[in-house]
Amino acid sequence: MSSSSDPTASSAAAPAGPAQNDEKAAGAKATGIVALAIMCSRVLGLVRELIFAALFPPGLRDCFTVAFRTPNMLRDLFAEGALSTAFVTVFSQKLKTEGDGAAWQLAHRILSLATVFMSLISIGGVLVAPWLVRLLAGGWASEEWKIPFTVQLAQIMYPFILMVSLAALVMGILNSKRVYGVPAMASSFFNIVSIVGGAGIGWAMDPTFGKTAMIGFSIGTLLGGMAQLAVQLPALYKLGYRFKFNRDWSDPGVKRILKLMWPAVIAGSAVQVNVLLNTVFASHLAVKDGPVSWLNYSFRLMQLPLGVFGVAVATVTLPMLSRVATDGITGKFRSVLGAGNRLVLFLTLPSAVGLFVLAEPIITLLYERGKFTHAETLATAGALRWYAVGLIFYACIKVIQPAFTAIDRRFIPMFVALGSIALNATLNSLFVFHFRFGHEALALSTAVIAGTNFALLYFMMSRIAGGLETGRMLLTLAKLAPAVALLGVVAWAGQHWVLQGWSAFGLLRRAALLGGVVAAAGGVYFLLANLLKVEEAQQFLGIVRRRVRR
Repeated sequence: MSSSSDPTASSAAAPAGPAQNDEKAAGAKATGIVALAIMCSRVLGLVRELIFAALFPPGLRDCFTVAFRTPNMLRDLFAEGALSTAFVTVFSQKLKTEGDGAAWQLAHRILSLATVFMSLISIGGVLVAPWLVRLLAGGWASEEWKIPFTVQLAQIMYPFILMVSLAALVMGILNSKRVYGVPAMASSFFNIVSIVGGAGIGWAMDPTFGKTAMIGFSIGTLLGGMAQLAVQLPALYKLGYRFKFNRDWSDPGVKRILKLMWPAVIAGSAVQVNVLLNTVFASHLAVKDGPVSWLNYSFRLMQLPLGVFGVAVATVTLPMLSRVATDGITGKFRSVLGAGNRLVLFLTLPSAVGLFVLAEPIITLLYERGKFTHAETLATAGALRWYAVGLIFYACIKVIQPAFTAIDRRFIPMFVALGSIALNATLNSLFVFHFRFGHEALALSTAVIAGTNFALLYFMMSRIAGGLETGRMLLTLAKLAPAVALLGVVAWAGQHWVLQGWSAFGLLRRAALLGGVVAAAGGVYFLLANLLKVEEAQQFLGIVRRRVRR
């Protein structure tokens, strides 16, 4: 993008156009690398869920989901959320202004602090698990076995938060040094170890895969967290980093990270706390066995494109924004953030429409086997459709929310998040206790909250930054509208004609036909977007062409 697109840039900055284009191309390439690595991780995570769904009945699945909910939420909030965002912001800026030596010292201090603090959190989680599980699953009070068993699983998995917190900090160091592939693949090793280790230990403990085998899966999850950390250490060593325990936590850099972090914890909590609220309210539904799992599986499927596209773009954009923000809110800052938003929209719109239209055949192909019935397929697909509506907003939040931290406006996302949590609790209460709706309404409320959250954040950032190239984003949306509409038509036609008689087909035939429908729908979307000269489509196709030529 040339500098002429930024009316606020000075004339002295005009010759920087080629450099900006080079940086944009580098960012797109890095995004592609991260997206590919995250795709691998998400697919393995999906395999883990498929094995889990086939081996265990709904009641046991619900127990594991509730037991893992708080360690997983803490991972998203602290490890891969606020802590990672604040650390990358300060670490990237220190690299730029003071060099490697000062940045390594900061890494020593924050890794030491995280080790001590997260160890205390893990111990505390083990101790309070009996009360915490009763709070999360109060609707299970009439089923005596579920709560004590869930407590046991939670106590096994709580140390997971320590492992992944350190893994997230190591990932932040590597990303700040522009090493993206290895840290993005780290979560793949979590899934591999948790699948192989969990299934192996579970089978050894109980070949029938009853309650005892679920304990084996919990142990496998803990081992997977260890693997996620260990696999990144060689890359960190290669950069020249050697960890030294350092208790100088009064260092200005550490203080700034903590200062940035605590509002970001609240800001980043909106999605995770809302998912947690869904679990609490789901335990109070009339159907006791299944709703927690159905919501979890549908949310996981929605997270596949969210992780591949939203997280990938955010992973590359945040260090870039942090470096650019050292010069203040400039035209380059607006350009980087605006380009990130447009790229996320381009990539997630087709995913959202595809998941909404093809929810039932996707769930059938992936989950419907073993102890997972067709009735569960319909229930999970109902939740997935509403989660798909919120996918675009979730992805955009991943990009825009950390930008507030980069420019030290951290309290704005915090207040927006608090409001969204209150609204979600209100909607869920009405849906469950007043209207007596099913679990699908809980997914709907989450999507509504995501849309509200993004709209507020975008409006406020646009006011602060003096614009986010909104006109270019609206133009991109206008160009994408016919492409998205055509994708929806192709997906709908494929479901009603190509997939007709679906229930009688075997697994391989189902996979081939559904894959063909998805490929056709995605193909027409990317082709029409390219014909309409959508800049992000041309960038994407350029990356693909370069990969093919290699």
